[in-house]
Amino acid sequence: MSAITDHPCFNQPKNQEARLWRYMDFTKFVSLLESESLFFCRADLFKDPFEGSYSKANVALRPHVYKDMPAEQLEKMTTQMADFSKWIRGWTYINCWHANKHESAAMWDLYAKTNEAVAIETNYSKLKDALPENVYIGLVNYIDYDSEWLPEGNSFYPFMHKRKSFEHEKEVRAVIQELPNTENGIAVGKENQLFGLDVKVNLNTLIKTVHISPTAPKWFADLVSNVASRYGLSAPVNQSLLYSEPVY
Repeated sequence: MSAITDHPCFNQPKNQEARLWRYMDFTKFVSLLESESLFFCRADLFKDPFEGSYSKANVALRPHVYKDMPAEQLEKMTTQMADFSKWIRGWTYINCWHANKHESAAMWDLYAKTNEAVAIETNYSKLKDALPENVYIGLVNYIDYDSEWLPEGNSFYPFMHKRKSFEHEKEVRAVIQELPNTENGIAVGKENQLFGLDVKVNLNTLIKTVHISPTAPKWFADLVSNVASRYGLSAPVNQSLLYSEPVY
């Protein structure tokens, strides 16, 4: 049992032990413990409207990249590609992690809406090994969508690229594509009724440490520790010292 790492759309980190973080509010943490699963959200439900799209440079450069293709055929291909790309967003499921050697104050502010929040820490190797064989994992590539070409020819490429405005996220993505089928092939156009997928994982193998928000009150820190213990989580639970008293 291990995620797929040898796919050309999924670049791998040089350091397989790179630290990964997932910041969340308390309700999502309890849901994680209760389900013993990582939630993979549908790509079309993400906040970023560019999720799964190609760049403006692709539109501008296609006549040059496919210069040997008749104009009518190129136009037909471009239209079909756009329609398929919009549709497949609803059948692509993504679980996101933040790669960083250190705890991130920015990530606490972005993904923890209140001070009653936690961050679970793992590393790349642990996450890869915890996921099943139908999951692909790799580093997100950040490009300028106005001027840079986004690779074409595989439906995973648009989901492993984001605009440079999101470069601070240093994102690692685990991705599943499960397309609906009929006797005649892929059921293009069919709508997805699911919001996402719960993927079972061994939390005691996956989670290295649970970090509690640096601004959380003591009662919340105690609550997180008690809940983690009740669910049998073996990872240590520590309150972040990000905003501890400075020295002069």
